[in-house]
Amino acid sequence: MRTIFLYFIVVFLFTNCTNRKKEKTTDNSNKSTNWELVWSDEFNTDGLPDTSKWNYATRGNAYGWGNNEKQWYTVADSDNCYIKDGKLTITALKEATSGKDYSSARLTTKGKGDWKYCKVEVKAKLPTGNGTWPAIWMLPSDKLYGNWPKSGEIDIMEHVGYDPDTVHSTVHTELFNHVIGTQVGKPSYLPTATTEFHTYSMEWDENEIRSYVDGTEYFSFSNNGEGYGDWPFDQSFYLIFNLAIGGGWGGKHGIDDSLFPHNFEIDYVRIYQKK
Repeated sequence: MRTIFLYFIVVFLFTNCTNRKKEKTTDNSNKSTNWELVWSDEFNTDGLPDTSKWNYATRGNAYGWGNNEKQWYTVADSDNCYIKDGKLTITALKEATSGKDYSSARLTTKGKGDWKYCKVEVKAKLPTGNGTWPAIWMLPSDKLYGNWPKSGEIDIMEHVGYDPDTVHSTVHTELFNHVIGTQVGKPSYLPTATTEFHTYSMEWDENEIRSYVDGTEYFSFSNNGEGYGDWPFDQSFYLIFNLAIGGGWGGKHGIDDSLFPHNFEIDYVRIYQKK
């Protein structure tokens, strides 16, 4: 009798555990398929970037983009920005350009790719060396709440060459920004950031922004419901790729001129939205 009783207990526990595992698998599957691809660039065509998807940003060249940056961003110059062998490469050069000592490129999707709530996924390899400052980030398309930082900024990935084994994700708002020392962000230790490609992603909905490296979440910022001063992220944003030289953060430990040129390589970018 005891043997039969133990048998039924074992069968019950096994069945219950199996059902729970099935339920968990189903939940994970539903979560993983909750995003639908809406925009992408796989960089499969050699040459300059596709102008139906990308703009060249130059407006801040004359004043260092507000960060005392030392580069001049060029337009449609294959020395600074080109696609080859399935990768987009942004190259920073040590060369006199329009009164600056360095040239580079800054690409945006403004007016050609603007999203309110999305998942951004970018596979990239970063440059190294004092003075480099590559970034994957987003700014508001229409500045609904006013000029920076009131309308927000989402830094999906930033990296500075003097700290080569660390990447950062940060948000900026009126109440949380680096000018007043209240920015909210977090670093992630990544020792192969400059030698291997990694996937940098961000998920953004009405409640939260979450940042990942290779699928592992390391930073989140939640909507506290207290208005745009804290959470201006209820409007459309566009994507930016750039490789800055120097500046308040990138140039904190100087610029090593012996290491140029520098390459910021991007394998693909994919944008998803909720189904």
